[in-house]
Amino acid sequence: MIVYSGLKNDFLAAVEADSIAAEIEQNIYAKMHRSTGKSEYRAWENSLEYMYKVLNDRAIPENSGIAIEYNIPQTSKRVDFIISGYDEGKDPNIIIIELKQWDEVETLAGQDALVRTFTGGGMRTVVHPSYQAWSYAAMIADYNLNVQMGNITLHPCVYMHNYRKSDPEKLEQDIYREYTDDAPIFARGEVSKLRKFITDFIRVGDNSDLLYEIDNGKIKPSKSLQDSIKSMVEGNREFIMLDDQKVVYEDIILTSRRCMKDHQKRTVIVKGGPGTGKSVVAINLLAKLTNEGLFVQYTSKNSAPRNVYAKKLTGHKKSSINNMFRGSGSYYEVESGMIDVLICDEAHRLNEKSGLFGNLGENQVKEIINASLCSVFFIDESQRVTLSDIGTVAEIRKWADDLGSEVYETELVSQFRCDGSDGYLAWLDDVLEIRETANNDLRDIDYDIRIVDTPEEVRDIIVERNKVKNRSRILAGYCWAWLKEGQNDTSVHDIRIGNFEMSWNLGNTSTFAIDEDSVNEVGCIHTSQGLEFDYVGVIIGDDMRYEDGHIVTDFTKRAKTDQSLKGIKGMYKADPKRALKEADEIIKNTYRTLMTRGMKGCYVYCTDRKLADHLRECLKR
Repeated sequence: MIVYSGLKNDFLAAVEADSIAAEIEQNIYAKMHRSTGKSEYRAWENSLEYMYKVLNDRAIPENSGIAIEYNIPQTSKRVDFIISGYDEGKDPNIIIIELKQWDEVETLAGQDALVRTFTGGGMRTVVHPSYQAWSYAAMIADYNLNVQMGNITLHPCVYMHNYRKSDPEKLEQDIYREYTDDAPIFARGEVSKLRKFITDFIRVGDNSDLLYEIDNGKIKPSKSLQDSIKSMVEGNREFIMLDDQKVVYEDIILTSRRCMKDHQKRTVIVKGGPGTGKSVVAINLLAKLTNEGLFVQYTSKNSAPRNVYAKKLTGHKKSSINNMFRGSGSYYEVESGMIDVLICDEAHRLNEKSGLFGNLGENQVKEIINASLCSVFFIDESQRVTLSDIGTVAEIRKWADDLGSEVYETELVSQFRCDGSDGYLAWLDDVLEIRETANNDLRDIDYDIRIVDTPEEVRDIIVERNKVKNRSRILAGYCWAWLKEGQNDTSVHDIRIGNFEMSWNLGNTSTFAIDEDSVNEVGCIHTSQGLEFDYVGVIIGDDMRYEDGHIVTDFTKRAKTDQSLKGIKGMYKADPKRALKEADEIIKNTYRTLMTRGMKGCYVYCTDRKLADHLRECLKR
């Protein structure tokens, strides 16, 4: 959906009349039923004055198409500025311009296509603007049938009109080259360069015909995208399905086909504990259904599994397949049934609100079901690890019923982690007093679980194990603050236990689970949940201890920088009993999740000596 469209002459006249921002505001309210904030309004006024300067040149055809705020279908992402027309050979071209008001930017070494800048009231990590422009163009090219059939070529670029380039320019250094080559950056003082970029592709006006083609294009994955995702999954042994994984997969394929045939909403709930292969099935569904020509996306609240699975599929290559992986907060503005199939992994981590400040949308479960014709939720209710996690089977059923979506429930049972034994998981639940089970011993279970005496021993074992395949990691409960000044520096040690010192996982990478050097940092629940390793070392902090014959938890021992229990103090004042129950569930679930990340073994250090002794006794049974 295009918010504002017209010819170049229309745009220039609206800017001269100081009406362009008001026209956009009115159109957004009329088309999207959304009010515009003052900062967004001022941004239009500012940036579009600069675009007036760029377009006020006779070399750019007067009847070129102009679009502002093009909402990419099935997403909440909007392209800032589009120019359409033909080149000298009468070939159709679209210029996509990402407008930025930034004046200062920090680069981030070691993390693909990310930078830091002041936005949303503070310094934040965001995608490199060239990556953003390129990914928007790739999304349109991959899914817009009119673009594909009409051979319309998209040319993304960035205009940072407040930013002065340095020499050499840090945003154009080698680590960003693959994105800046495809989406060049034009900065303050480079109006003539941006004009040349435009006129290289647009010499004849199209009277906005190409904008109409884009705005009315049917959504269908391109053949190249279908072939790419298919070959990536088929060539990766990590995504081979076994036993009931294949059964559940085939059932969901049939359900999705029924949805496409009769246009009836359906929701599939797939329950499964750690290591049952929920993500393996999810990735295979993404590939298969995309290959059948459906518009499919994989979504999760936590970015770690999205980033890791995308990287495992694509390696280090730039790929538009990344557009298939979206955050669970991406669907609050998507119209009903606009996406064929939405696959939600780690559904237990879904939140109510979305956005940077948690003030957007209504409920992520509702939004996912609403946005899709077929919604698939993979869930393990015992992995709820923050107060804001709302994903439950009951919550999914409630919204499915409210939205008229038929519900199908199935389960993955076979265990492919922890030596393929449900016994270890049941033993862990029993020992942590999460639930009583009949498994109070580990007899006949070939899983290397040890309680060690020092954190140094955990580190030594994991470093040695990691030498084989880079598949071993140290993890810990959130009892140590993540020091702001050292978030990207391994030498800054957040975690200190006696003489033992290590850094939390670095903030300048989103793929801790597979990075070559991250065995030197300690991962938290947010960088490991939904992922698996061969071996894990788990440090249990002061938030869980053993006293009076029971495992007890203490939310006051969590670090102040921990957001998992945000609001617990207020809840404790209002309702102490409820607060203690909620905190106990989250803390125990956190350690249960950490201690089930290892496929072959888990080595545990406890800061509470009595807890360590108790766990050893439990192992001896």
